[in-house]
This record gives sequence, C-alpha cells and structure tokens, in this order.
Amino acid sequence: MRQVSTRLVAGGILLVALLLAGVVSFYASSSPDGLESVADEKGFIDTAGDHATGDGPLADYDAGLDSDRASVGVAGVVGVLVVLGLGTGLTYVVRRRTPETQVERDSVSTSA
Repeated sequence: MRQVSTRLVAGGILLVALLLAGVVSFYASSSPDGLESVADEKGFIDTAGDHATGDGPLADYDAGLDSDRASVGVAGVVGVLVVLGLGTGLTYVVRRRTPETQVERDSVSTSA
C-alpha cells in the first residue's frame, strides 16, 4: 500500500474546504436558522437587535461586492482562512513540548 504524505492530505482537505466555502455555500438554504425560525414562529423576531459587529466587513456574508454569488463566496473563503489561522495559532501555543526543550527553557530562566 502506498503511503500518502500528511501535507498532501492537509492540502486536499484545505482545497475541499475552500471549494465548499467559495462555491457551494451560495447554494445553501436561504431559510433562516433554527433560532430565527423559532423566534418568527413564536412572534418575537421583531424584538431582535443588531449585533455589535453587525456592520462589520463580512456581516450577513456580504463582502461588499456587486455580485451576491461572489460576495458569499469571498465571505466563505475568508471565514475558512480565519478559522485555519486561529486553529494553527492555537495549536502552536498549546502544543506539547519535548522534554529537551522544557529543560533548556528551565535552565535559561533559572540562570537569568
């Protein structure tokens, strides 16, 4: 059996995520989500206020482009890249360190 590199698999997953966010997301349901539909059914949807970031650059999947399709696609791709960046950063912050690295860091901090 042929082994596939981790980078190739990660690249494939990233490509699929970007395609889904950039192309397929436009065809997602235009129906309101569960919370919105319940609020509409129960009659208190009018009491909803704007979110603090409701006028942000990607609010309501609107990237400010003339084409709705392109706007939703750009918002989806930006969302994927932001989540990827945050996840990667968090992984580097909390990753397990090797014992040698920990010993080196401890010796540096005690000698200072």
